Amino acid sequence: MTLLNPQAEELNRIIKTHNPTVFELLSKKGKAIYFPRKGILAQGMAAKGKEINATIGTAYEDDGSPMVLPSIARLLVLNGKDAFPYAPSPGVKALRDKWEELLRVKNPSLGAKEISLPLVTCALTHGLSMVGYMFAEEGDEIITADLYWENYDLVFTNAYGAELKCFNFFKNKVFDIASFQETINASSIGKKIVVLNFPNNPSGYTPTRETGKEIIDVLKKAAEAGNKLVVVLDDAYFGLAFEDDIFTESLFAQLADCHENLLAIKIDGITKEEYAWGFRVGFITYGVKNGNKELYKALEDKTAGAVRGNISNSPHPSQSLALIALQSETYRAEKERNKEKIKERYIKVKEIIKAHPEYETHFEALPFNSGYFMCIKLKNLDAEKVWDLLLNKYSTGVICYSEKSLLRIAFASTPLAKLEKLFANIHAACNDCAS
Repeated sequence: MTLLNPQAEELNRIIKTHNPTVFELLSKKGKAIYFPRKGILAQGMAAKGKEINATIGTAYEDDGSPMVLPSIARLLVLNGKDAFPYAPSPGVKALRDKWEELLRVKNPSLGAKEISLPLVTCALTHGLSMVGYMFAEEGDEIITADLYWENYDLVFTNAYGAELKCFNFFKNKVFDIASFQETINASSIGKKIVVLNFPNNPSGYTPTRETGKEIIDVLKKAAEAGNKLVVVLDDAYFGLAFEDDIFTESLFAQLADCHENLLAIKIDGITKEEYAWGFRVGFITYGVKNGNKELYKALEDKTAGAVRGNISNSPHPSQSLALIALQSETYRAEKERNKEKIKERYIKVKEIIKAHPEYETHFEALPFNSGYFMCIKLKNLDAEKVWDLLLNKYSTGVICYSEKSLLRIAFASTPLAKLEKLFANIHAACNDCAS
């Protein structure tokens, strides 16, 4: 048996002391990981501010400024110190503080609940991967909807050997709460990992307020029954809600202090939420009932260790630019303008579907009320053939889920004036395929 590093042992001791369930939820890798507080990082920090600091793996000019290529530096509006040096593995502290502040503004139910300080990841995929590193073992089942982002297969199954166990997402055009409950309770009492993604990719669905409460109740009862739960909230499209009856907060706000047996993990970022796809800045935030600073700091250190061992740290320029933008006086107005533009397209899609009952001959829309996407389910047609016709005859690209006879349509990326033609093309391709 491989002995654990003493720093990992100490973090494990802290976690076991404050919440034994959280310790049991950790994978073998999660138990073994630690953030190196000794060695290179600690010695580098100890030398900070000294007359001579020959510890850092960064080249500096004689005046202490980063040694850069002017051809790159002149393209940036940032001060070189905010772009070129390495960022800390947990992320730029000011950005982490700002994101926590915004979490509480966007999720009023959080109130003063004790949660971890968000850790920076290289966007959401990396955040999900780090959660897999920390909590998923080979053979573990990960409960998620049967409509899910296909990257889950790579992130959880290929990388960590976990298996996706899917519940039925919709029944009679509403969230299938019975299937969700049955899937949660199907196996014996024990460790269970749940991944929920709202607004959902691919469907563009967010639970109503009533359904959101039902989901939380199912999870709480499962924890009360003795299950030890990791509940991952993939909030990639958070904030893009277009109807009044939607559960507009992240489920994390309620689950963060739901039960001592339920560790809630919020994965989010600036990718879609702040319209900065290529910046690759995401966040991991932990919440559990009676969680305290010592417990969360231990989890933060382990996660920072996983990040350091994986990519070292997320890009510094992206974090600095994100922080400046989030602090801007025009930030909220700019964000609302973008949301309204996407909502306008959403409303147009709703109008098109309502105005064309003939489309129901070949397809019907799955429930959608938020996010970037909506899905149509084809009726007795080969989705691959329809997709091919759309692409090659009608110059129209959509995403095909052939095994489910679904086409995913990204209205967020489609000009308003093209939406009518988009659906007309789909109907024409369906007619071609049916004839």
